[in-house]
Amino acid sequence: MSKRYKKSKKDDIINIDESLGHLFLGEKDLRLLMLRPIDLIEFSEFAGANSEDIVIWVGKTLAKYFLEKLFPNEKWSNEALSIKKEVILSILETFEHLGYGSLTSQFLKDKILISVENPISEEEKDNIMAKNICILYQGIFNGVLEQLEIEVDGEEVQCFLKGDRACIFKFNLLVDEFRPKDIDSEVKSSPIATYMERYRV
Repeated sequence: MSKRYKKSKKDDIINIDESLGHLFLGEKDLRLLMLRPIDLIEFSEFAGANSEDIVIWVGKTLAKYFLEKLFPNEKWSNEALSIKKEVILSILETFEHLGYGSLTSQFLKDKILISVENPISEEEKDNIMAKNICILYQGIFNGVLEQLEIEVDGEEVQCFLKGDRACIFKFNLLVDEFRPKDIDSEVKSSPIATYMERYRV
């Protein structure tokens, strides 16, 4: 990883400012909000037909907020995909430390696969509205890629709530392609490996 985007373990430590009653991530001015999965589900029931669009917007807004706070004043348009890959891995690690599940990724020539094992929807598996949590993940991942100015077409291709071992999101790159040195030669995630084998990705 380039030194410019390298982070230390203390960057992902949650700090409490008791005078303000706020939680912060690391030493950044990045305020955190604690939200239970059931809160998101209940909101989606309240919002009705528009809930999917709202939840995707919330995910994209979260991604934008995190990127702006973790990498202030960055201009991503001039960065190579290899640098953007490092940033994606760093952001996924941060979300994993915040309890979003076990997040792994696979970078291929023209696509990115992201696996979420033990997703936050796990405790609400029997609630049909828990699908909105998957939509939140989709919004977060889309938002990260949008902020990094990577044009993609993305979708959830496997879902923990439908009996799969993990939720898997696939993002097809619309403009750029990863160079051979940036392509992952080894599959790090068992759910991704199974998906790739099953669908010959």
